[in-house]
Amino acid sequence: MHKYTVQVASEQHFALAESICHEMAESAKARGTGIAKRTPEYLQEKMSEGKAIIATDDVDGSFVGFCYIETWQHGKFVANSGLIVKPSYRQFGVAKAVKERAFKLSRSRYPDAKIIGITTSLAVMKINSDLGYEPTTFAELPVDDNFWKGCESCVNFDILTRTERKICLCTGMIYDPENPDKKTPEEKDEKWLFLKNIADFTRLKKFKEKLLMPFKKKVK
Repeated sequence: MHKYTVQVASEQHFALAESICHEMAESAKARGTGIAKRTPEYLQEKMSEGKAIIATDDVDGSFVGFCYIETWQHGKFVANSGLIVKPSYRQFGVAKAVKERAFKLSRSRYPDAKIIGITTSLAVMKINSDLGYEPTTFAELPVDDNFWKGCESCVNFDILTRTERKICLCTGMIYDPENPDKKTPEEKDEKWLFLKNIADFTRLKKFKEKLLMPFKKKVK
């Protein structure tokens, strides 16, 4: 059983930034998708600001999982970005543990912010759903160009730009801190549950791939 510790990253983890960046790049290659390219210096900045979560091996102290916080529009929107787990530690709950800690950190530092994300991963969607995220349209995401800049290295970026940021293979998700207080008890009982909708999302994902991939091939 792999044993690891999840905590807010700090200057003591600076030496792990390069290996984290390397794992991010390798993961993107394996999935055949892009990922927001970050330098070790950028990750170290997040660590020094207390805006990153890291999971480390209890024996040798090596990195096994990582995630960091980014904000847009003066803190109106927050995202837990760059989630990565070392291959040998997958299936041990690292991603969920890191995301949960990043979510709590985001709620603590930015209690009024909407927490957002875009992903093609059903596993990440499940984790987000458990945390209270719900599916949303891209229109509800930040208009800040810097938010979408992270998509530029993705192989599907042309789809996003040609549809004017209205649709892509990713699914947008959002946690709105105001919604729970505004919902009636009846509406809370009918809360969107990922497990009940996973089949629908799998079909939606396949539909979007069938619809948008031919569109992508036309791009030179």
